[in-house]
Amino acid sequence: MADSPEHDSPRWHGATRVVRAGLPAATPGAPYLPGPVFAAPYHAPGDPAASPFTYGRFDNPSWSLYERALADLEGGPCLLFPSGMAATAAVLATLLPPGGTLVMPAESYYTTRVLATQQFDGAWFAAQGIRVVQAPTAGDGLRRALEDTADDGGVSMLWLETPTNPGLDVCDIAALSARAHELGALVVVDNTTATPLLQQPLALGADVCVVSDTKAMTGHADLVLGHVAVRNPAHAESLRLWRTRMGVIPGPMEAWLAHRSLGTLHVRLMQQCRSAMTVAAFLAAHPKVDGVRYPGLPSDPAHAIASRQMTHFGGVMSFALADADAVARFFAASRLVYEATSFGGLHTSAERRARWGGDAVSDGFVRLSIGLEDADDLIADLTQALGAV
Repeated sequence: MADSPEHDSPRWHGATRVVRAGLPAATPGAPYLPGPVFAAPYHAPGDPAASPFTYGRFDNPSWSLYERALADLEGGPCLLFPSGMAATAAVLATLLPPGGTLVMPAESYYTTRVLATQQFDGAWFAAQGIRVVQAPTAGDGLRRALEDTADDGGVSMLWLETPTNPGLDVCDIAALSARAHELGALVVVDNTTATPLLQQPLALGADVCVVSDTKAMTGHADLVLGHVAVRNPAHAESLRLWRTRMGVIPGPMEAWLAHRSLGTLHVRLMQQCRSAMTVAAFLAAHPKVDGVRYPGLPSDPAHAIASRQMTHFGGVMSFALADADAVARFFAASRLVYEATSFGGLHTSAERRARWGGDAVSDGFVRLSIGLEDADDLIADLTQALGAV
């Protein structure tokens, strides 16, 4: 199934690209996007290399179309995985060499930190002699850790997450990537919060981009998927070999649903970004709310860097109430804010992050994900919910 010849035209804007990305050429009598292909073996007589699909663990037409769409948006080859953490694990396992050193944010996604530092009591990485160094995203912490580590035996990989989840700190991808490359390190960016529409890590100099498609990419809170985008095709082949041999493969239905959801990514994100700016400004002025973080606010410490490398600032923000009881009263009074983990969906949701442990946040810290509800309705609901605090 060939691409439509103009599907990746550089003249197209993001809204057009997400609607058209990865679609096959228009064929009379065929749907715009073919339905999911369910197959374990495929017809493959003779030389297996002569058939585009041979066995379901190797490839699938539904994955391929969505990967093609993602590659168009990311600017490099993409591979699909059954979750964001599966994508993360594949990158760490294949691109971080034995005896190497990983520098990563101290407040990056909790499970990524667990995987790097605690998985099997550290046996996975410790057995390979891998050292993990953590530093804060805000300020100059990551650059100093990168340089100190390079002086102390070298650095193999710099892992970035920007904006961070849940703290919404931002780092300078271009500057850190340039310095990491000078020191011989590979740069990986977790771009889950921003998505490729709001931030382009590969174009900013990163080597690898990891995204949990579970969040805003698919946006309906009904899928678990992840993907990896790379600049170097050799890295893509290493990841593909890992996926095939480990059997870490996505389902065709999930891939098809994700591709179907992609067409609304731009309209969803733009609505969420507009509403998020309104809500963040409201929260920042509210007397019962402290520590609002949203990179779109001019007062936010991350605003200057975010403005340089993001086109918009996303739908996720964080703030703090007095304590856990205050957050409980807030949730009980709200009619529009679902209490749930994850973010990026159609419905506004929030959670008190300290209930999970693992993040250095206060008991009253709340991560809020803005959905597609009308901003005026959200402000009215938040006003009465905070009134109950």
